[in-house]
Order: sequence, then C-alpha cells, then structure tokens
Amino acid sequence: MSTAEPATLDVDGQHLRVAVQPGVEADCPPLLLLNGLGANLEIFQPFVDALGERIGSLRIDLPGVGGSPPSAIPLRMSGLARLLARALERMDVAEVDVLGISWGGALAQQFAHQYTHRCRRLVLVSTGTGAFMVPGRPTALLMLASPRRYVDPAYMASVAPHLYGGRMRSHPELAMKYARSAGFAGPRGYYAQLLAGAGWTSIHWLWRLRQPTLILSGRDDPIVPWINGWIMARLIRDSRLHIFDDGHLGLLTSAAELAPIVRTFLTQ
Repeated sequence: MSTAEPATLDVDGQHLRVAVQPGVEADCPPLLLLNGLGANLEIFQPFVDALGERIGSLRIDLPGVGGSPPSAIPLRMSGLARLLARALERMDVAEVDVLGISWGGALAQQFAHQYTHRCRRLVLVSTGTGAFMVPGRPTALLMLASPRRYVDPAYMASVAPHLYGGRMRSHPELAMKYARSAGFAGPRGYYAQLLAGAGWTSIHWLWRLRQPTLILSGRDDPIVPWINGWIMARLIRDSRLHIFDDGHLGLLTSAAELAPIVRTFLTQ
C-alpha cells in the first residue's frame, strides 16, 4: 500500500479500514496513529497535513469504528494490540513509531509494552494511565459514556467547549468541523472500546518501557488533566513532557504548533 486513500485490509477475518501516507524520511519508520474513543481515521487529517511529507503515517479504523466492522467478540487492550501487530505483519511493516491520543494513548502504551521490538518511539497525547490516574471533570466523563456527540452535530457543538476545553471554548466552529469529519459506525464499536478500557491501567509497568517517549498534555483538558502527563513522565525512563496551551483535542486544533514538535522528536 502506498496511498493515503483508505483501503480494506483482511486480518485473520477481521476487516480493517486503513490509510497509508508514505514519507520521504528514510531513517524513520511510519507513524502509527491511534485515535480516541469512537473516532475514525479522518479525524487525524489536520495533524497529518501539518506533519508534512517527511514522516509517513499509518491510520487504522479499529473494529466497529469508521469503516471497520465490529469484531466477532469484544477485545481488551491486549487483544487490540495483537490485532494491530497482525495488521502490520499483513502490510509487511516490521517497525513503527506510535502516536496515541486519549483512549488511543492507552492502546499505544499497551502496544509499546506488548511489542517492544516493533515500536521504536512513542508519542502520548492527552492521555493517562487508565483506571489509576487523576480523573477528569465528572461532567466531561459523563458525556463520554454516550456516543451522542458523534450522531448529533448540534449536541456536539453545545458540549464541545465543556468536554474538550482549549480552543473549542473560543472557536465553536472547530466543534462543527470536528463533527463533520467524524464517521460514526454505530454504538456497538463505541461501547466495545469503553469495555476494552474498563479496568485497564499501565501504572504498574510504565517504568519498563524502553522507547524514547514524548508526552503532550493540554493545559485546559477537562477529560485528562495535564498532571497525568507529568505522572507518566516521571514513570517512563526516557521521556519528555510538553504542556501546550489548548485542550483535549489540541493535537488537531493546534496541529500547526504541535506537529513540528512531533516531527523533531521522531527525526532527531
């Protein structure tokens, strides 16, 4: 595969919708992008555009999200990491850098822990250590219990400032843009991802990670307070923390600022 146009990949009977963007940096493996709860691969487009052609990227709609059908049985984080590893094998990709945002940041940690030899570098954005972390605001966490924001653009516009914080508070048009790019596949995949993360935590093994790690945390994040980034930076041996002035979706709404930081980390 050598095109950014989405294609379907059969991984042991599970169909996954993938998009591959080749890069020109010969010394860097592709950047595997893992999205947040219920979000499809198109959501990453602002960041991919800002990242430029130097770094190649690989985006995957996980089971039940975007253009990928649900899995036959619900998968835990370890099972999803195994599915990603098998997908990389099918695409003849031996090694990747991994970037995960929010829920996808948990999966990124799991993949780096479970497949150390396949993950060169790790970027964790607006995420934490799972069940044992400093929780977000109760009102924001309650909104995450339902996928309504993905099917009702007006509702998304009304709750985005309180749910995502940052630039969403002063630029309501960003919420509508985000809602329009979301391709919701149905509640089954959404709740399967909630189930995958239930009780999951990395707090007891983060210190074992050997990958150089960049942690990006938003100063105004109602879902994952920035202090969680500081905690992860203390636990991961070879890590650095960058706190940015935006909210939970800062990787997308402040892509022009954060993409160069990620690019420098991956290419230095």
